[in-house]
Amino acid sequence: MSETTTPPANDSLPSDGPQGIPLAINLQYTKDLSFEVPAGAAIFKSLRDAPQVSVNIDVKVDQLEENQPVFEVVLTTRVEAVEGTGMQGEAQAGRTVFIADLTYAAIVTLNNPPQEIIEPLLLVEVPRLIFPFVRSIISDVTRDGGFPAVVLAPIDFVALWQAKRAAQFPEPAGHA
Repeated sequence: MSETTTPPANDSLPSDGPQGIPLAINLQYTKDLSFEVPAGAAIFKSLRDAPQVSVNIDVKVDQLEENQPVFEVVLTTRVEAVEGTGMQGEAQAGRTVFIADLTYAAIVTLNNPPQEIIEPLLLVEVPRLIFPFVRSIISDVTRDGGFPAVVLAPIDFVALWQAKRAAQFPEPAGHA
């Protein structure tokens, strides 16, 4: 004997069904990649201590077609290593060990998100989603360049976005 039951009605769901994710990543690609060892082989002879590594990251967004919700989100990463100051008395202290520049991009389509979340989607969520690929490429290129792999620490893209907004729209000076 077969028995059919219908699930109880759920008044909390909208009648037109659940909405889809407001973001689709169509494509990811390496837009530009550069790895340079300015001192060449000489750096391997003189390098005694781990170099000091600095990382700069920037996010930019371009709308690909006017009146279309398709955007290119570009994550630009620059990793620069310099010889540490531990080489006291030597002229090479502070010399550039290597420079890795990566411009990694994603083409995304927004699916009718509320206006107030468009900027955070493009400047926070998309970079967060593509960052693991950037991390992997930087790690591979520094290792393949003959140095220990540089593994980028997680990035707080919310803080990066907020800092960019604060720079664009500084708060007026006032009295508290």
